[in-house]
Amino acid sequence: MAIEKGLYQAPLGINEGPEEALEIEIVDPKEVTLSDGSVEISLMPDDEDDIESKFEDNLAEKLDEEELGKIADELMESVDADVQSRKEWADTYVEGLDVLGFKHEERTQPWEGACGVYSTVLAEAAIRFQAEAMAETFPAAGPVKTKVIGEEDEDTMEAAERVRADMNYELTENMVEYRPEHERLLYSLGLSGSAFKKVYYEPNMDRVCATYIPAEEVIVPYGASTIETAERVTHVMRKTKNELRKLQ
Repeated sequence: MAIEKGLYQAPLGINEGPEEALEIEIVDPKEVTLSDGSVEISLMPDDEDDIESKFEDNLAEKLDEEELGKIADELMESVDADVQSRKEWADTYVEGLDVLGFKHEERTQPWEGACGVYSTVLAEAAIRFQAEAMAETFPAAGPVKTKVIGEEDEDTMEAAERVRADMNYELTENMVEYRPEHERLLYSLGLSGSAFKKVYYEPNMDRVCATYIPAEEVIVPYGASTIETAERVTHVMRKTKNELRKLQ
């Protein structure tokens, strides 16, 4: 059977041999350019920088080194200014600790081996304040009390009781450091007039911890009335190299 030619023949001049492979050069991960330069395909038309960051993202990873350096310099200057603004308070606090009578001092004036006597009134007052405040803020039943806001009925009262029991169990049984840290806080509060407690999740212990922070390790502008309204709050954290490795 004879095979007739097709009605539509291929145009003259086209090589019927094997076609050459088309080379594709990737210039940029976002663009692909063909070898003849006539076609450019954008695989990612949206710039990554235009994507909105999430709330919990670390902004330091999105800024360049120069910008981070400027922010760090400005922050350190502000913290140094805060330290200088409270220098008078810090000096007075350190001098006050010397008159508690807890530190042995060898005197040479007015003669060698002279006895230096300090009154224990200040130390006794701080200990008495600590004991009374501890009894009020940390009773035997636990430090947590609950209050129902709004209409009280049987369900809300039972829910409040469950919350109270659970929180007291957490603070007295699981968070074993809570009571001793609270005692340290109250003693320091009577001496310095300010003390802080930091409640946070400790990844190394895999639980919530509550630690006492001395007033000298929390740096705020001296004129600030509260932590919430302060322009800056700086916590001086003392970590060993081993602790830093665990947090990495």
